Amino acid sequence: MKSVTIKDVAHAAGVSYSTVSRALSGSPEISAETRERILKLCKEMNYTANTVARAMVMKSTKLLGLILTDVNNPFMSEIAYHIDRQARARGYNIILCNSSRNAEQERELFELMIGRQVDGVMLFPSGPESYETLRPYLNRLPTVFIGENLREAPESYVSVDNYRGAYMGVEYLYDLGHRDILYFGRRRGSTTHQLRAEGYAAACRDLHLTAQYCNNAFPATSIKYGYQLAKQLLSQKPTYTAIFAATDTNALGVMQAAEELGIGIPGQLSLLGFDNIRYSALPRIELTTIEQPKKMMASVAVDSLLDRIQNEMAGYSHRILTPTLVERSSCAPGPAAGRAE
Repeated sequence: MKSVTIKDVAHAAGVSYSTVSRALSGSPEISAETRERILKLCKEMNYTANTVARAMVMKSTKLLGLILTDVNNPFMSEIAYHIDRQARARGYNIILCNSSRNAEQERELFELMIGRQVDGVMLFPSGPESYETLRPYLNRLPTVFIGENLREAPESYVSVDNYRGAYMGVEYLYDLGHRDILYFGRRRGSTTHQLRAEGYAAACRDLHLTAQYCNNAFPATSIKYGYQLAKQLLSQKPTYTAIFAATDTNALGVMQAAEELGIGIPGQLSLLGFDNIRYSALPRIELTTIEQPKKMMASVAVDSLLDRIQNEMAGYSHRILTPTLVERSSCAPGPAAGRAE
C-alpha cells in the first residue's frame, strides 16, 4: 500500500507543498482556517509525517533512549513509567531497550541508539565496568546514568544515597529493639549493593552490633532468587531477630519462604526491604522499606539529559537523592524494646 506523502496532501488541498509543511509545523505564516483544513485532510488521508526527514531539517528527533538492565525488575519498570511521562511532558518520546545485564549487549544497544539518532540516552548500567566500556561512545551522545553512583566519573548520573538508606534501616531496627540484624542478599559486582552493604556495616559498627550477612550468589536480585536463598537460610536455627533485605524483591522472596515454613512475619521475624516497589504496599504484604524516590529520580534524569542536549556547554551533574523510611507492618519490637542500654 502506497504511503501518503506531503505532496499528495498538497495536491488534494489545492495548496503548495510549503503551505502543508507550515500547517504541520504550526507556523504563524498561514491562517488558522487553512491550517485546520489541512490538518483535517491529513487525518482523513492517514498521512504520517516523515520523522526522519523532519529530524534532518530540525537536527533533532525528539527521541530519548532508555536502556534498562532488566525490564522485569519492578523497580526499573516503575522508573521507566515515570521517565516516559516526564519525557512526554517535555515533548519527547522514549525508545526502551533491555540489556539483560550483559555488557556486550549494552554496548550494542548504545550503538543502536546512535544509529537511530536519538537526542540522548538514559542508562541503567549493567555493572561497574559500564562506564569504561561505553566511554568511547559518550562524546557522541549526551548520556545520563541512573541508579549507579559513578563516584567522581565525569559523566552525569542520578542515584539515591544507598549508603545512607542502609544506615537508616539499621537504625530503625535498632530503635525497635533488635540487636541481631541479618543483612540478606548482599550481591557482588554492583556499586549499589556495595554501598548498601557498607551502610549496613557502618551502622552495625557504630551501634556496637555484630554484622551478619547472607550473600546472594545469583546474577541478579529477584523474588525467585530471594525465595531460593531464604528457603535455605530459614531452614536453619536463626541467630537473628530481624532481616534487612538488600531489595524489596529479595524481601518478598523471604516472605514467601517464611510462609511456607510457618515462620510469622513480624511475629517471629521482622523484615525490612529497600526500594519501595509498588507490590510492597499490597494488603497481605505491607512491607516496611527504604524508599527510593522514583518519580523524582525520573524527573532529575530527564531534566539533566535535556540540559545537556539543549546546552552544548552544560557540564556533567552528580545528583544523589535522599531516601526515606516507609513504615508499614512487617517489623515488630525486638527483644531489647524498652530496655535501657
